[in-house]
Amino acid sequence: MGFQQGLSGLNAASKNLDVIGNNIANSTTVGFKSSRTEFADIYASSFASSNNVAGIGTRVQDIAQQFSQGNTETTNNGMDVAITGNGFFRLQSVGGAVSYSRNGQFQLDKNGFINNNGQFLTGWMADPTTGLLVKGGNPVPLQVSVGNIGARATGGSGVANAGLQMIMNLDASKPVISRAAAPAGVGPLAITDPTTYTSSTSATVYDAQGVSHTLSYYFTKVASNQWEVQTSFDGAAPVKTGSPAGTNGYLVFDGNGKLDAATVPTDPLTATAATNVAAFNFTTNLVAPNGATSPFAFTVNFAKSTQFGSAFGVSSLTQDGYADGRLTGLTISKDGTVQGNYSNGQTKPIGQIVLTNFANVQGLAPQGDNRWVETFASGAARTGDPGTSDLGSLQSSALEDSNVDLTGELVNLITAQRTYQANAQTIKAQDTIMQTLVNGL
Repeated sequence: MGFQQGLSGLNAASKNLDVIGNNIANSTTVGFKSSRTEFADIYASSFASSNNVAGIGTRVQDIAQQFSQGNTETTNNGMDVAITGNGFFRLQSVGGAVSYSRNGQFQLDKNGFINNNGQFLTGWMADPTTGLLVKGGNPVPLQVSVGNIGARATGGSGVANAGLQMIMNLDASKPVISRAAAPAGVGPLAITDPTTYTSSTSATVYDAQGVSHTLSYYFTKVASNQWEVQTSFDGAAPVKTGSPAGTNGYLVFDGNGKLDAATVPTDPLTATAATNVAAFNFTTNLVAPNGATSPFAFTVNFAKSTQFGSAFGVSSLTQDGYADGRLTGLTISKDGTVQGNYSNGQTKPIGQIVLTNFANVQGLAPQGDNRWVETFASGAARTGDPGTSDLGSLQSSALEDSNVDLTGELVNLITAQRTYQANAQTIKAQDTIMQTLVNGL
């Protein structure tokens, strides 16, 4: 027995202790991936064909990273993100160098970039006008604008029937109110006189400057299954909804309490036929009193409203306008979409985080700071949206813990220590034999 085997064993055991110590030291490092020491035996090449030879020791063949999933721990920070499944965050330095990480401890810098330890998180940015993600080419650093979202007038969303949508029930048991002049009837509607209308409700709408206005609706049962609709804008005198001439200011129902698009209503004052709007979309043209863009025009939709013998009630009231609002927080969804939350209750897509995976993740080269870089051994980076292909999904307000099994590493530490001591004993034994030979000469 020579010194070679014992020395190689000491070197290998020492390297193994280094790896175990590094794992233990990073047992609480977010996104850390443990490593293990892999050994190989050594034989003299000149004796490789012989079956009766002793090896000349061992060597460290590889320090293999273990990319198993770490536990997910929830946090109180909405900017923290954990990856569940395969993939890495794609990071970019100020100089443009790309690296990859599983550490999702992100924050905003003074310029609004989402970053980790000075490395910018990359993805797809959303078009500020349309809100659509601009994909293609290389992902770019994600930047959050801290400016206000701006205002939008009711009806300004550009979608079909943009404006105000109201679903309600009009009480079929209510009596007819005549619009004839007194004493035969009650005459014109007066918003201060509840005997001149059957039911009313109000909605808040916004002009192009984001100033809110009150739009009050007055529903009067003027004939069997026929309701007159009049509107008061900011407390002004009411007009028939949809037109100054009142040609489509009516809702007509059938005998089953459903809206009737086929029956032609009759104006109770002129006794002439009025227009029945098939889709029950009423056009509202208003003048904004504060100098905002006029006419202030949008559609009011009453589709799906009913006339049953129960109390009047509005079951749904939505409109697409809003006042200006400032950024109050961010929300990150499972597919990586980053949405801004604003003080006016609106949300706006800002961008989307991308993930990257490799054919051989163990071939990545560690760079420190919980980052790796691509190598020839890892294969080319494959980047895509979270939840697609072999890429995992994201969980916000959470972090992936280190995948170090501390109990297992402590056991490995004891084993490695014994191995080191045993190899030292082989050297000691060889030293004793050599001493015996020297003393006997």
